[in-house]
Amino acid sequence: MYVGYFDRTDPDGNLWPGCTSTEAVLRRLREVESAMRDTDTPLQAWGMDNIYFPKQSILVHDLDTISTTRLIQISHANGHVAVVNSAVLAKAGIDSSNQTEGVEKYADGMPNGELREFAAMGLVHHFFEGGLLALSARALSQFAQDAVNHGVTTITDLGTMGLLTEEGRAVYTDTVDENFPVRLNVFQFGVGLGTGPLAAAMAEHLAELKSEGNENLRFGHVKLILDGSIQGFTARLLAPGYLGDQPNGIWNITPEEFEVAFTAFHRAGLLIHVHCNGDQASQLFLDALEAVLTKYPRPDHRHTITHSQLTTQAQYRRAAALGACANIFSNHLWTWGDQHADRILGWDRASRMDAARSALDAGVPISVHCDTPVTELNPLKSMKHAITRLTVSGRVLGEYECLSVHEALHAVTLGAAYMLKMDEEVGSLEAGKRADVAILARDPFEVDPQLIGEIRVLGTIIGGRHQDAKHGTSDPVQ
Repeated sequence: MYVGYFDRTDPDGNLWPGCTSTEAVLRRLREVESAMRDTDTPLQAWGMDNIYFPKQSILVHDLDTISTTRLIQISHANGHVAVVNSAVLAKAGIDSSNQTEGVEKYADGMPNGELREFAAMGLVHHFFEGGLLALSARALSQFAQDAVNHGVTTITDLGTMGLLTEEGRAVYTDTVDENFPVRLNVFQFGVGLGTGPLAAAMAEHLAELKSEGNENLRFGHVKLILDGSIQGFTARLLAPGYLGDQPNGIWNITPEEFEVAFTAFHRAGLLIHVHCNGDQASQLFLDALEAVLTKYPRPDHRHTITHSQLTTQAQYRRAAALGACANIFSNHLWTWGDQHADRILGWDRASRMDAARSALDAGVPISVHCDTPVTELNPLKSMKHAITRLTVSGRVLGEYECLSVHEALHAVTLGAAYMLKMDEEVGSLEAGKRADVAILARDPFEVDPQLIGEIRVLGTIIGGRHQDAKHGTSDPVQ
């Protein structure tokens, strides 16, 4: 069940109205819960974010008004925070004595139901099948249709944990065949590796998988997650940190583990993308990259800072010198820009977020992305956000970081292809490359930049096959 703040359209074209108040979130949950016949079935929802409701955050007591017996979990839009009801806390044995980092508590020491980052969320993960990153043939097919609906011909799964077993890979190999409507790159999560031999073993396994797949399916990449979410206050920030004396965020992998894993994957010839929302995470990425290149030089590695939200100008100059790329989360400027400016970072640092202009000026290859399902899969809107840097309230968040239409279009096409090492195949129309195209109703160069995200996608062509976009208007809630 979607309970996010903004309207969203699902892969079948159905519109899900946003929930713009805590009352709207709880009302939608009550509607669903009352229609569930099996009392043992957990209720899962996603897309909420308490940052929009600072005066009345939804916590355990609020979810208990829905049910104190059914297991309930709401994943925040960022995917780094979840809120559960008391039934979940009791079943997991989470009480005032729990010391796991990320288990948030009231002033009296009792858990408030909010679980921040993977160690804390992992305490209840097994109660809910798959959750936000559930993998199935249906999920992959919906992902592909959502891509077609928005003119995307190559997509990237940066969140799987299933490639190390034949059963896990089979979901991909059995689904992504020559008729699959998009080309898919799959990155394995590198988590729980410690500082022992596990990283090297995983690296060897993933290197062997490069030869598997087909023209629409690519393996052999890895994703590491250093920190968390800025609006969830779990990203790692350099001084002066968050506003309001909020403590610094949470490392999802320790610096020691990261160094071992990064070295192993680099030496195995893998392409490494690293989740870095905060500037402290970007600093650790650059330190590790410099160290590994000093010991094990590797030309044209194209390792990438993913999200790169608070990467500084100095860090971008260093990234360029080290041959790194930046996959920049421009959608944040619209979705959480006002909150970043007013409540999380302050205007100065918020106006330097997602600094695509600084990256280009420093010589860093870039793309801009949506991090779906965190925000809508729609590269035209990602372009619009990078070009205008508008917030929901209409403010321009750092006009000196705006891209041109040409630069933004390059970022979502050839720029993205470059950091996937696919630019010899896709990303532009050239002799000898695949003629994968999006069919748009309007030319992005001929409309007001603020309207680029509203251009209608008619479909795509991939490998000579036309795919129709779905643009339904029905409301699945009413």
